[in-house]
Amino acid sequence: MSRSLIRIGAALAACLLALTAAAGPATSAPKDPKPEPTAASHRVLAFYQTIYETGSDGVRRYVDPKPLLGSVTDVNVGAIHLNADASLTVNDIPANHPELGVMWDDLATMQDQGVTVSAFVGGAAPGTYRYLREDFDRFYPVLRDFLRAYGLDGVDLDIEETFSLADTIRLVDTLRADFGPDFVITLTPVATDMAGRTRFSGGFSYAELERRAGDRIDWYNTQFYCGWGDLRTTTVYDQILANGFTPGRVVAGTVTNPANCSGYVDWPTFDATVGTLAARHPDFGGVFGWEYFNSVGYAGGGRESWFVHAADVVNR
Repeated sequence: MSRSLIRIGAALAACLLALTAAAGPATSAPKDPKPEPTAASHRVLAFYQTIYETGSDGVRRYVDPKPLLGSVTDVNVGAIHLNADASLTVNDIPANHPELGVMWDDLATMQDQGVTVSAFVGGAAPGTYRYLREDFDRFYPVLRDFLRAYGLDGVDLDIEETFSLADTIRLVDTLRADFGPDFVITLTPVATDMAGRTRFSGGFSYAELERRAGDRIDWYNTQFYCGWGDLRTTTVYDQILANGFTPGRVVAGTVTNPANCSGYVDWPTFDATVGTLAARHPDFGGVFGWEYFNSVGYAGGGRESWFVHAADVVNR
C-alpha cells in the first residue's frame, strides 16, 4: 500500500492524541528480542528540521526534501517535542497543522521509493525527556500515537537532558514492544559519550546501554561536532570502537555548514576521513549531515549535493 494512503487518516488520528494522553502504557506482549545487528550498509542520513526557510528577500519558502532521493538512505524529521500540556509539536508547530501537509506528503513519496523516514525526538530544546521521566504513562502514548498516525518507519532518540539508563531502556523496550522488530530505533549521542569520555547525552554510559539493550537498538547517529569530537581525523571514531562498539553500529555525523556549529570540516578533510573509515571498515555505519536546508553543496552544487557527494565517498 502506498504510504500516501496511510496519510489520509493522519489528521484525524492526530486530533485524537490529546484524548489518549491520559491512557496507560500499551499492554501488548513483548516481541522477541531484536537479532544481533549484521554488517550495516553505508547509510547516508539527512536531518530535516528546518521545514520553512526565509530567504534574503524576506519570503518564507518550503524546504522540499525530495531532491534527496537517490542519495540518502534515511531522513530524520523533527524535532518532535512533547509539551507540558501533553501536546506534541514538530518544532513549534502541531503535527496536523495544514502547513505541514505538503511535508508529510513528500516524505510519504520518499518512503514509497525506499527511503527510511524516522522522527527525531528531543534535541536541544528541553522538556520532552523530563516529561517522559516524570510521567511516562501520560506522555509516552502521545509519542506512540503520533508515530502510528503518520506512518513513520522509526524514531531517533536525541537525548540532551537528564534521562537515566533505566529510563532509556524502558523507552526503547516499550517502543520495540509496540512497533515490532522492523521499526527503526536509533539514538543520537555525542561522539565523546560514545567514546566513554563524557556523559552529556542523558548522563549515562552508552557502552552500558549497548551491553544491556543493544539488541533492541538499530544503530547510533553519533554527533561529531559542537565540541564533542569532529571528523578532522579518525581519532574519535577509533576511540568509540575501542570503547566496545562495532563500525556497523556507529553512523558518523557532521555539520553541513560552519554556521550550524563548531566542527565543520571542508570537503578534502571529509573525503579523507570518511573515505578512510569506509575503506578500513567494510561494515562502516555511514554518515549523517546536520542539517539539510543550509548544507554547503559540493563543487558549487545545491544543498542536496552535500548528500550526493557523501554517498559517493562512503560507497567508493
